[in-house]
Amino acid sequence: MTSCLLEQSFQCKTFPLPAQKKQQQKQVPMARKIAELEKQVQILQKGNDSLESSRIEELEVKCLQLQNQVWEMERFLNDYGLIWVGERNEELEELKSLKKQENVLSRGLWKPGDSTVSKNPIDFDLILENLKDLNMLAGEGVSQIERTAGGARLRQPQSIALTFYQNGIVMFNGPFRSYKEPSTQQCLQDIMDGYFPSELQTRYPDGVPFQVTDKRDVFFRERQLPENFPGQGQVVGHSRSSEVKETSEIPGPKLSLEQFLNKLPKSLIREGQVIDIRGPIKETLQGSDGTRSNEVILVETPSLKAVKERLKADIQDQPPAPNISTLRIKSENGEQMYIVKMLFTETIGDLRRHLDQSRGGEPQPYEIISTFPQRVYADNFMTLQECGLIPNASLLLREKLSLAKEGQGHS
Repeated sequence: MTSCLLEQSFQCKTFPLPAQKKQQQKQVPMARKIAELEKQVQILQKGNDSLESSRIEELEVKCLQLQNQVWEMERFLNDYGLIWVGERNEELEELKSLKKQENVLSRGLWKPGDSTVSKNPIDFDLILENLKDLNMLAGEGVSQIERTAGGARLRQPQSIALTFYQNGIVMFNGPFRSYKEPSTQQCLQDIMDGYFPSELQTRYPDGVPFQVTDKRDVFFRERQLPENFPGQGQVVGHSRSSEVKETSEIPGPKLSLEQFLNKLPKSLIREGQVIDIRGPIKETLQGSDGTRSNEVILVETPSLKAVKERLKADIQDQPPAPNISTLRIKSENGEQMYIVKMLFTETIGDLRRHLDQSRGGEPQPYEIISTFPQRVYADNFMTLQECGLIPNASLLLREKLSLAKEGQGHS
């Protein structure tokens, strides 16, 4: 018995030895890992300490720079007898409170969330009262500073026209919106709730004053076009030739010369030069004595004959037509208008020869001029192309004063 007990106790004591060895083997690498991690922590702490020290040094240098700047600014002000007093804390607090009020007002301009249409009836009295408050919030009657290229100017805030009718509203310049439309009900519901209409939020984020017109006693009727044409007409393809009258008159009321000229601009500016518009047109329509020019003379020239022959021949394989310029020349008294067709290569001398042949008699000395640009064409050897009188041009004839007359005029 004793021997068995000794053997069993020996086995119990010697059994856990392999497990202890395994535990010791596991503890060795764990200790090594802990030591390595402790070293890494120490390295990180040293790095953080170095970063903090470098940051402190940077801040100290920046502080010294700012102090130096302040000292230089105070010395500069002192040279001119000035002292910098700064802003008081009370003023800073007032500015902060004003900013808070502005933020509150901007938040209260628009209805939070999505606008919903209420089933309650429209309260126009409430709408008109709320519009007055909204106009005050939008700065109605308060001038705003607008920056321009040369400085700044005062500007009144832009307002929106809003008209109430018996059956709907008109915002801006239209279209008409009935009270039955969901968009109109939503717009009015926003106003009744004390907010600007949500449909205007994107366009006017800071709000906009309304110019209200109350016409609730008027029933708005849209303008309708007449169903039938209010006048006489002709059936295409069934009219008789005896009933159709040919006329060269333009339908409509006739305009006088002054009425026609008043419809034109007085002048235009092109490339830094002022161009008179009404003057040359009036000179073309009127003569020098104020009578309307009514005689048009087609001057016979070789170019004109060639054009006529080309039209009569009507041959398909014809060579291309030469470059021909059409000149409209008004006589000295404005009663005749000469139409002259010439080649680009012909000269001012050729033009004088054609005019003298057409006018007949003893030609009085004259000058060929253009109104704009003001120019006298006195060189008989210059071509039309060199003078810029292509492909067409309007010219005037002016009586050329003799030297004796010029001397009398100057004396």
